[in-house]
Amino acid sequence: MITTDFVPGSPCWLDLGAPDVEVATAFYRAVFGWRSEPYGDQDAGGYTLFRLDGTAVGAVGPLPEEGARSAWTLYFHTPDAEATAEAVEQAGGSVRSAPALVGADDGRFARLADPQGAEFAVWQPARYPGIEAADGAGSLCWTELYTTDPAAAQTFYSTVFGWHTQDIPLPGGGGLYTLLTPAGCGEDRTHGGLMGVPADLLGPGGKPYWHPVFGSKDCDATVGLVTGNGGTLSMGPETAPGVGRLAVCNDSSGAEFVVLTPEGAV
Repeated sequence: MITTDFVPGSPCWLDLGAPDVEVATAFYRAVFGWRSEPYGDQDAGGYTLFRLDGTAVGAVGPLPEEGARSAWTLYFHTPDAEATAEAVEQAGGSVRSAPALVGADDGRFARLADPQGAEFAVWQPARYPGIEAADGAGSLCWTELYTTDPAAAQTFYSTVFGWHTQDIPLPGGGGLYTLLTPAGCGEDRTHGGLMGVPADLLGPGGKPYWHPVFGSKDCDATVGLVTGNGGTLSMGPETAPGVGRLAVCNDSSGAEFVVLTPEGAV
């Protein structure tokens, strides 16, 4: 599960790069009930926090690079952004933006990529720890990496973050799914998984990527809100034994996320 008592390597923040911040906030307001709040002294067209019942669950901002596609970026906790960026390069990854201070003293972040090209970020908190709600309806409950080389990805992230990995077989002989857990933590802190996907099924350019999984009290109802507000459905809804009811969705600008009603959820 994902919690808000962050440890090194655990998910701690996420933000969406969108071509139109106001369109994105309207979409997620309709789907998850999120409210928006400009960060700091920026206007509504800049970096904007998403809040659910007053708690921060993520953010949205303009696309970070010219020509970038709309996508969610997952951030992992680090006590030292510079050291993590150096570890990423030593392990064969790349630094997309060097560690930098956010606000007066909110923390430091760096945008990074693994050797296969999957993009992610790290957050070294100071005044601002990260998300304030997780593992519930309308908040981050899982992280997932689709990659062309699962073995190399396991090696990379275990080297950089010290993650413990555990392979489990997918139903019907569908290959392996690798569970990811922060170093020194038990199975109750498993925060995500990675799965091998052929390049031709990864969209334009066949580039591996991370996506967030958001909790929902009713997956099918949430999917109806997605498609009713300009989003699209890539897979599902379907029931995964031992996991729950899930669907792979795209928002109105094409950013991918997953909706999940966990098995046994009331």
